[in-house]
Formats: sequence, structure tokens, C-alpha cells
Amino acid sequence: QVQLVESGGGLVQPGGSLRLSCAASGSIVTINSMGWYRQAAGKERELVASIGSVGNAYYGNSVKGRFTISRDNAKNTVYLQMSSLKPEDTAVYYCNADVTTTGVGLFRGAYWGQGTQVTVSS
Repeated sequence: QVQLVESGGGLVQPGGSLRLSCAASGSIVTINSMGWYRQAAGKERELVASIGSVGNAYYGNSVKGRFTISRDNAKNTVYLQMSSLKPEDTAVYYCNADVTTTGVGLFRGAYWGQGTQVTVSS
């Protein structure tokens, strides 16, 4: 099993910045990719950004140029630096990881964090 623990959410004024962190733990062999999704009230969950094992990153159109995703493979941790935040960035942000684990053989699966609230408001 894999546990993803997120931190760093909170309340910030428009134009401000926040950094989210997500640390993975468990019987991890390889973390193939990590990413952040968000879900605003009344809306579907959407991909914000993802990063592969070699650092290749993808961003949703609404956050390009404002958010930066990075990862520390030694710590099994992914970060999301959010800048120039807007009220429409308000949502619960979820960490996601595509992980190969060891147990009885190898197993590859997707895991989710519990979510962290980000509120952008004056």
C-alpha cells in the first residue's frame, strides 16, 4: 500500500503564492509519475499538473505560466508552487501518484491523497 500525505494548503489573497507538498510512503519500488488535481465546488476534478520520473512536466491551460510542479525522487515528494493565484484557483487539491509497489510480486496502481483546501480570497 501507498500513503500520500499533502500539506501546504490555506487561505491566500489574490496575486499571492502557496506551495503544496505531497510525500509518498509505503512499499514503493518506483513512482512512475506524480501529479496534482483539483476539484472546485460543483465542478469535476481536473488535472492541474503532472510530472514524470525524468522530470517531464505537463500543465493544464488555466495554470500555465503561474504554477510549477517539481519532484524530489530521493524523498518521494512532489511539490506544486502556485503563484499569481486567482479566486478561480479555489478548490480542494489532490495529490496523485502512479506507483509500482512490492508485495507478492510487483503491482502498479494509482493512489490519491486526502486533499488539501486552497482558498484564494480577499
